[in-house]
Amino acid sequence: MAGTLKGLSLVAGGVVAGVLLSLNFSASAQRDAARTIPFEDLRAFSQVFEAIKQSYVEPVDDKKLISEAINGMLTGLDPHSAYLDQDSFRDLRVSTEGKFGGLGIEVNMEDGLVKVVTPYEDTPADRAGIKPGDFIVRIDDTPVKGMTLDDAVKRMRGKPKTSVTLTLSRKGADQLIVVKLVREEIRVQSVRSKLVEPGYGWLRIAQFQRPTVQDLVKHVNTLYKDGPLKGLVIDLRNDPGGVLDGAIGVSAAFLPPGTLVVSTDGRTPGAKQKYTGSPEYYASDAGADPLRALPPGIKTVPIVVLVNGGSASASEIVAGALQDHKRATVMGTQTFGKGSVQTVIPLDESRATGIKLTTARYYTPSGRSIQAKGIVPDILIDDPDQPRVRLREADLAKHLDNPQDKTARPAATDAPSVDKTDSTPAGGPGTPPARKPVEFGSANDVQLQQALRQLKGLPVAVAAKADTSISAANGTASTLGSTAAEGSTDTGK
Repeated sequence: MAGTLKGLSLVAGGVVAGVLLSLNFSASAQRDAARTIPFEDLRAFSQVFEAIKQSYVEPVDDKKLISEAINGMLTGLDPHSAYLDQDSFRDLRVSTEGKFGGLGIEVNMEDGLVKVVTPYEDTPADRAGIKPGDFIVRIDDTPVKGMTLDDAVKRMRGKPKTSVTLTLSRKGADQLIVVKLVREEIRVQSVRSKLVEPGYGWLRIAQFQRPTVQDLVKHVNTLYKDGPLKGLVIDLRNDPGGVLDGAIGVSAAFLPPGTLVVSTDGRTPGAKQKYTGSPEYYASDAGADPLRALPPGIKTVPIVVLVNGGSASASEIVAGALQDHKRATVMGTQTFGKGSVQTVIPLDESRATGIKLTTARYYTPSGRSIQAKGIVPDILIDDPDQPRVRLREADLAKHLDNPQDKTARPAATDAPSVDKTDSTPAGGPGTPPARKPVEFGSANDVQLQQALRQLKGLPVAVAAKADTSISAANGTASTLGSTAAEGSTDTGK
């Protein structure tokens, strides 16, 4: 037992020291932390560890117990701090870098099946003739029915040059379609755009990644190729966040140079920062400014920003910055309310593990904290295609409080609140009605149509009351992602 306790003490001490050093605490702070390591509690920890090893119904690997203990330490703090094992670390890299080995399919879950939203252009899925609306019935020899969306995505991902066989069901086809594909390196499309009407552009950001600013420039220039725009809709609905520099760069694209975009405040000097729309905060290459290639008209074109309860973190930074500077009209429903910054701290480079630790809160240019509150749109617009049962930051257990809002609601119980204006569905009280996901950017997109009316100066169908319902979303701010994608998940990160 003494040997076990000594070993665990060394492990715990090493973890604490590693975290402190990575966060650049001062030497005196490190000494203070070292003096307060709870060795008596570590003794209890070692006793529990030994009891599990000796008496648990099945053998348990030491590494699993240590990993779960570290994860418990972090998840007990707030909903966004977490231990990153090798798989989680790799998934985080995929979501921020926007590259992965896979097939190039954007998918969502419908009626318990994985449905193809769209294949990315010039990818294995596109070249194999996979079409929007196809249902994936099998992945290799495994039926998809009963899988989670994450499980299906993981099975379709893999190392480039490896193969996978998909069995598809297509409307109008007499029999199932079987295609064998070879995986390639795929780049996730975080930005999409189109002219919805002559002179009116739609720019959707599904997730903020490192290439997002460069992608934004390309799409804006495409929208302007036939002449100036009369209005632009920036669609951030169900955008769960992403990297902070992406949010700063997108905001800077529409604001005067050097304008304050966001500030952060935490316990350490490095957590107290002001971020302006200057290239040093968003340019991937020193001395290069990708925003120089934007057309001048982008600084003055009328803008509507669309948000909903799935807009979180980095997307709230953009919405808040453009709202505070009166650069855009924010429309839709109240956002998720994730106003905290997570820092990724590597623990073991050889094993590619680390921790994601909440280190600061962020504030809009006017000094507003949106933590557990969200961005309230300038114009509230109902979306009849979206459910009224929504989970927000304030409903998560152990969420950080909003330091400016003492009336922020406490964590919800196990069941999220339900907007009583909805009729009781067939599944019983509290069960959300079955709805098909709206296709953002389509002619049936109610909120987009209202945004266009706002840009044209026409009357808008304003919601009768604020949206107090609760939409699953998550995001990070300094690693600071509707549909999901076969390379990233567009509902939460």
